[in-house]
Amino acid sequence: MSLQPRPWPEPAEEIATAVRAMYQGRRAPLPVVIRDELGELFADEQFASAFADRGTPGWSPGRLALVTALQMVENLTDRQATEAVRDKISWKYALGLGLTDTGFDFSVLSEFRTRVAEHGLEAIALDRLVAALVDKGLIKPRGKARTDSTHVLAAVRDLNRLELAGEAVRAALEALAAAAPQWLARTVGVSGWVAGYGMRIDSWRLPTSKTKRAQLAAAYGQDGYTLLGAVYAPQSPPWLAELPAVAALRRILVQNYLVILDRSGREVITMRDAQTHGLPPGRCRITSPV
Repeated sequence: MSLQPRPWPEPAEEIATAVRAMYQGRRAPLPVVIRDELGELFADEQFASAFADRGTPGWSPGRLALVTALQMVENLTDRQATEAVRDKISWKYALGLGLTDTGFDFSVLSEFRTRVAEHGLEAIALDRLVAALVDKGLIKPRGKARTDSTHVLAAVRDLNRLELAGEAVRAALEALAAAAPQWLARTVGVSGWVAGYGMRIDSWRLPTSKTKRAQLAAAYGQDGYTLLGAVYAPQSPPWLAELPAVAALRRILVQNYLVILDRSGREVITMRDAQTHGLPPGRCRITSPV
């Protein structure tokens, strides 16, 4: 992926007209305010050291930095953020996109974060956003709206890991239901799982509360290990473990969870903390169960 720096395009006329009509007489949402008050906040040139100067041009890193900040503010995973770029008028306005612009694939955001982190550019870009927002009075300095670079990247990463864990369990359940429905109904009893795994995890908004996220992460981990325990039981058909979705679930759980013993000797399943427990290198880590 190469970088060919360009100025941000002005908001498309049809988008600007819609924004003026929708928010006349009332406060516009943050993406619109950022574009109106701050303009082209992140110039592509700031990211030049992280990208090649030849090859297929990629999406504007300056605008990807803004997407990263907005997805943290709105508590969105990468998939949901790319949908916002595609569907939300306010995001199109902020990014200077036309009404029919389809944006980019969600994997671009993960690659972007990896590049800027490897080259130490996340502080330069995202901390600048904080300073600009504080200067305009849009957030309070050192207040609850903490958006320093470390917090932004950590929050987005954890949201994506939570979505990944839940979707891995759902995908494995779906594969087992198609391949061995009678075994699944007899062994696991899936009737109680329908509410949590009936739809793709990225089709609904993950909780904003850290406590509720932790509870959901623990539930995904427990369900995943319960499912694998049934698959690898001696009486289960060996070929079930060879299903790609089941194999992916096993690797995702190993990479993102720990099974530890509490003081009473009981097994506790907990999501790995990147700072305390570490995570596998990006080249080895599964980021999608499919």
